[in-house]
Amino acid sequence: MLVKDNQAALHRGEELPLMEAFYSLQGEGAYRGSAAYFIRLGGCDVGCHWCDVKESWPAEAHPLVPVEEIAEEALRHSKIIIITGGEPLMWNLSPLTLLLRNGGARIHLETSGAHPLSGDWDWVCLSPKKRKLPTESVLHSADELKMVVYNHHDFLFAEAMAERVSPDCMLFLQPEWSKRELMMGEIVAYVMAHPQWRVSLQMHKYLDIR
Repeated sequence: MLVKDNQAALHRGEELPLMEAFYSLQGEGAYRGSAAYFIRLGGCDVGCHWCDVKESWPAEAHPLVPVEEIAEEALRHSKIIIITGGEPLMWNLSPLTLLLRNGGARIHLETSGAHPLSGDWDWVCLSPKKRKLPTESVLHSADELKMVVYNHHDFLFAEAMAERVSPDCMLFLQPEWSKRELMMGEIVAYVMAHPQWRVSLQMHKYLDIR
């Protein structure tokens, strides 16, 4: 249980539940192969059954860290900084992104869009989930729509989401890792028939890096 002072700092975005932070390569989507520093925040209320970071879900399992400490460490490593989760938009991200912006960073967000947008972003990667649909604020701000394909119905869901983002938003189909051998052929065929889409792979898993 968080004490009252910590709850207030969390609400203001002055402290955030930090699960992990690390320097690696972006493995997915438009910036795949780029060196970046990842800030993974704890807490998620979406609950995808195939999530590969379920340990991020309980926010109380992760220490509240002042955003000044998070930003200072991030800026030591990279000028591309990716904030992910969990579901990072559960929290007020404006204070953290202000510090990163003042440090000269390019700031990326990875989100399901299930909560309203906060923070100042150079790139928003939206990966919607059926269990909790994205808010309009995130749909309108998305630079990249990354749809995870677990089964055949996900192609229909992908098209429904594509209709709601900006015409300039990049569109990606990415096989869910455990279904990649089953679904990859269908994804390739779908992209060839619908070339507005591109294929995204989890390159970091093939490279066996974080």
